[in-house]
Amino acid sequence: MKKSYILIFLSFAFFGACQNAESGQDQRLTEQETPAGMEEAEMSGKIIFFGNSLTAGYGLDPGEGFPAIVQTKLDASGYNYKVVNAGLSGETTAGGNERVDWVLQQNLDVFVLELGANDGLRGFSPDVTHQNLQSIIDKVKAKAPEAKIILAGMEAPPNMGKDYTDDFRKVFVNLARDNDLPLIPFLLKNVGGIPELNLPDGIHPNKEGQKIVAGNVWEILQPLLAEAES
Repeated sequence: MKKSYILIFLSFAFFGACQNAESGQDQRLTEQETPAGMEEAEMSGKIIFFGNSLTAGYGLDPGEGFPAIVQTKLDASGYNYKVVNAGLSGETTAGGNERVDWVLQQNLDVFVLELGANDGLRGFSPDVTHQNLQSIIDKVKAKAPEAKIILAGMEAPPNMGKDYTDDFRKVFVNLARDNDLPLIPFLLKNVGGIPELNLPDGIHPNKEGQKIVAGNVWEILQPLLAEAES
């Protein structure tokens, strides 16, 4: 595991305090995911970012999270897509599996699945995480067979032990392989463990970190969109 991957998870000892802070935040879905936002998005293609506090942009203004930055990249590149931020702080894969049905009431073209970090932090069984993520993928495929699904990979904290961290990493690799999905190997690449790119909690990317995360996503998303338009 790269050093930067390890460093971020050394800060997970403080996760309990951070999680309490998240639970005190407004847990509603973002305005973009309201029915009004859905109607507006019908004018163009739609990309749903479905995840936890990383997607929600915890601790930042709505326009500073990586989904909003991806929207700017889309607009600048001439892609006619509307980003919907369906991030919810504190979300686990189990919670996401229950919530996704509501999100799938709208049409979509691309579904970016970013869940699992909270499972790893809590030491949930990788098999359970795998089952929940597979269920979400199956629901997206059933509701929108033509939609493209991108899976965002995550790492488990090293204090869980090598066997656990290896098994957890394989969850995302195996899901991407078995479902033939594009994989972002590690969403927080070049951000995790770098203090100047994270909020004081050492876990959530700050404004500058979000720009790098958006780049990690764009590296996988842009070729997918280009291929769809070719």
